[in-house]
Amino acid sequence: MHDSKSHNGTRQTGRAGGRIGRWLATGAVAALCAMAAGAASLPAARAAEAEPDIIGRWMTKDHDGVFEISHCGNEICGKLAGVRYTTEMPRDKRGEPECNLPMLNGFTPDPKDTGHWNGHVTDPDTGHVYHAKLWVSQSGDLKLRGFVAVPLFGETETWTRYTGTIGPACKLP
Repeated sequence: MHDSKSHNGTRQTGRAGGRIGRWLATGAVAALCAMAAGAASLPAARAAEAEPDIIGRWMTKDHDGVFEISHCGNEICGKLAGVRYTTEMPRDKRGEPECNLPMLNGFTPDPKDTGHWNGHVTDPDTGHVYHAKLWVSQSGDLKLRGFVAVPLFGETETWTRYTGTIGPACKLP
């Protein structure tokens, strides 16, 4: 079951996790008519074809977070691997450190769109889970579209490949 609630988007935390909820909230209000969305698996050859593009570390659009996308069994998932902060590690809704927090889950190949993956993104500030799509654009950037119910009612972020270092406790330089 996927959460169709959204918060008002006014919280300004200045960190990667909080931004997920704000940009997802944009389309969430207009999409309260929930519809079931399923993701079917494709043959292993097609999944392997998309693997080199999506697997790796990606810097968020505001350069305040790095996500590491990898295999989780037969699916693709992603965790917050690096975050920019000055005092202490940001924490999620439950008070847990966001370092290594899985926020991208259950991504499987899109049966209708080669190179696209369907899954879910979790907003650590609210705990809400949203539908999401991932793909790599022709320019080599990662596109993440979060939405409620249908992709039409969502927003797309552009992330760039990250090749830098990550310090102790997920701290970005």
